Amino acid sequence: MKILGVDSSGMTASVAIWEDGCMKAEYSLTHKKTHSETLLPMIDWVIRSTETDLSELSAIAIAAGPGSFTGLRIGAATVKGLGLALEIPIIPVPTCAGLAENLANTDGLVVGYMDARRNQVYSGIYSFSENEEGERVLTTVRDQDVKGIEELVEELNQLFGDKTKEMEAEEPVLAVSFVGDGTTCFKDYIKAHAVFPYHFAAPQLNQQSGSSVAVLGAELMKAGKQVSSDDFAPIYLRKSQAEREREEREAKAQ
Repeated sequence: MKILGVDSSGMTASVAIWEDGCMKAEYSLTHKKTHSETLLPMIDWVIRSTETDLSELSAIAIAAGPGSFTGLRIGAATVKGLGLALEIPIIPVPTCAGLAENLANTDGLVVGYMDARRNQVYSGIYSFSENEEGERVLTTVRDQDVKGIEELVEELNQLFGDKTKEMEAEEPVLAVSFVGDGTTCFKDYIKAHAVFPYHFAAPQLNQQSGSSVAVLGAELMKAGKQVSSDDFAPIYLRKSQAEREREEREAKAQ
C-alpha cells in the first residue's frame, strides 16, 4: 500500500509519501504564500524525490476538515483532480485527528485543536492504545466539533474528573496533551481555568503533518473508509464568514 498524505487545512501545507509502514518523504511549509501556489509543487517534489510512479499510489489521504475554508477547498480541488486522473480513492482524515496523531506515543488524553475565530475552537479528543501488533492506534473519545474555548475547557474538566474517579489509587495521574494552533490563542485561558494536569505540544509537533494524515489514512483504508473522488467533500463544521454575513444581510433586509 502506498499513500500520498496531504494537509492544507491550516497555515502549514504538508505532503508525504507513506509505503507499507515506512514514511518515504515529507515536505512541510509554513509561509506567506498561498497553498494554491505551493501544494502542487510540493506534491511533485515528494513524488520525484522518492522516484514514485503516480500509478503506484493506492490512495490519497487528505485532512478533510475542519480548518481554513480556503485551504480546505484548495486541498480538495487538488486531490479530487489527482484522484480522478489516477482512478484511485480519497481517504478523508479528520483534521483534529491528524493533529492528535502527531502525539501517537502520548498517554492520557490528546486534544487536537485549531483556532476557529470568534473565541471558538475546532477540537477533537483522542487517546492511544496498542493493538495486537504493538502499534499505537488512535481512538476517538469525542469526535471533532466547534465550540467556545470555555466550553472545551469545562468539558475536559468534567471528562478528566470522571476518568480520575475510574482509576485505581496506585495508577499514575494522566495529563491532557494539547496539539495544534489553538495553543497560540488559548494557552493563557487553559492555564487559568484547567483543573487537570496538561501539556502543550512542542513547536515541531504542533503543526499539520502530511505524514500523520498518511498514517491515519492507511488505518482508515483498512477499515474501508475511503471514498471516490466524486464523493469526497471537505468537512467545514460551520458556515463560512461570507455565508454568515450574507444571511445577516438577508435577515436585516426582511
